Amino acid sequence: MSLVGIVTAMRAEAKCITPRRLPFNEMVRLREGTAIWVCGIGSEAARQAAAGLRDRGVSSLMSFGVAGALDETLRPGDLVLPERVYTEYSHPVALEWRSRIIQHLPKHVKVAGGTLATSQQILTSRDEKQRFSAKNGACAVDMESGAIAEIAVNAGIPFVAVRAITDPLEFSPPPILMSAVYPDGSVNMLHLLELILRRSVNVGTLLRLAPSMRAACATLLSVVKHADIELGGTFLPQY
Repeated sequence: MSLVGIVTAMRAEAKCITPRRLPFNEMVRLREGTAIWVCGIGSEAARQAAAGLRDRGVSSLMSFGVAGALDETLRPGDLVLPERVYTEYSHPVALEWRSRIIQHLPKHVKVAGGTLATSQQILTSRDEKQRFSAKNGACAVDMESGAIAEIAVNAGIPFVAVRAITDPLEFSPPPILMSAVYPDGSVNMLHLLELILRRSVNVGTLLRLAPSMRAACATLLSVVKHADIELGGTFLPQY
């Protein structure tokens, strides 16, 4: 029996797959064909999660979540299904699996291919994003997919990345905002309020982030609804 192992960095991403509140940093079987691991943000956390899923017998790995745009034509809510993922090297994606996902999607979902690159740090400006893209030819960036791809390649199992755009090329959240984010992606509201009061974070920035995240999550929910069979089976309804 095949078992798809899905790695998400944040609880908000995992909620697009299941309404259950999942434990942090451990494998959870959602049903017979699907396991998920909420790992936290960053390559090392993703690597440990992917290795944990591999060691527990998954037959394929999926990186699922959000990404930042490196191409000015990509907007919040657009879906990136890359043909390759780049870290220090270029790693292949299971193209047949990717194609099946696309076939299930409704026509209103805008899908981009190409290269998804993994960065070890948050890219903080348009110029920094463009320099990063120039090095690897990527259209989008995240902080986890490269590590997951490496584990899959070394294990000889299929890999695919499903990433929806949050921040466009011209907009980047300030790095200090991450100090108000817990490892699972949830927000420390008291610390966030402190940042706002000290004017370290602009309220306008937060107002821009929220709809972008909602657009990305709406797209991920659409993937789960229409291509659920490619994520290991039919999921419970969202509440």
